Parts: sequence; structure tokens; C-alpha cells
Amino acid sequence: MCAVLIGGMDRLHREYIETAKSLGVVLKVFNGQERKIEKQIGQADMLILCTGKVSHSAKREAIKHAGANKIPVSMMHSAGISALRCCIEKCPLKNSCACCGKIQQLSK
Repeated sequence: MCAVLIGGMDRLHREYIETAKSLGVVLKVFNGQERKIEKQIGQADMLILCTGKVSHSAKREAIKHAGANKIPVSMMHSAGISALRCCIEKCPLKNSCACCGKIQQLSK
């Protein structure tokens, strides 16, 4: 599964990636200050937003992109590792997305 994390704490960047990897997820992390973030998100299987650590414009842009591309969005106020782990474990696409070698099915 391929996921994108927007927001979070810069000092936990490496830990976010390692935690996701241990759960079988390839994670791209952005701090939320980048320009044109929708181009960087690409075709991820899941979008995770740390609402307390991301700019309003980045949040709006990411949600708009996710809606247009039918990407599930998970929002968490906490920027901790356990909150990220919880979001990934609760993802409805876990173990059934294109990156896992199976057919991706999104329910509307």
C-alpha cells in the first residue's frame, strides 16, 4: 500500500517512514509547506493529514485532490507515531490495494 502523510513533526520524519514500512506501507511524508502539493501526492492509495501541523491551504488542496482521485483520507489531530499506526491499521484498503499486488476496490 502506498500512503502519503501531510503534516506531522519534522523530527519524526524518519520514524513515520519506518513505522509505515513495518506495517507494509510505502509512505511519502510532506511537512505541508510545499507548493503544488497535489502534484507531489500523485496516485497514492491513502492520504493521511495531521490537522494540527499542516497549513489550511495545503489541507484544502490535498482534500480536493483526494476527492477528485477517489483517495481515502484519514485525518488525525495528533502527530505521534501511535496515531499514524492507528490510521494505517484502520485503512479500508489495507492489503487490497494496487501496491500490494491485488485489485484496488473503492466503495462509494
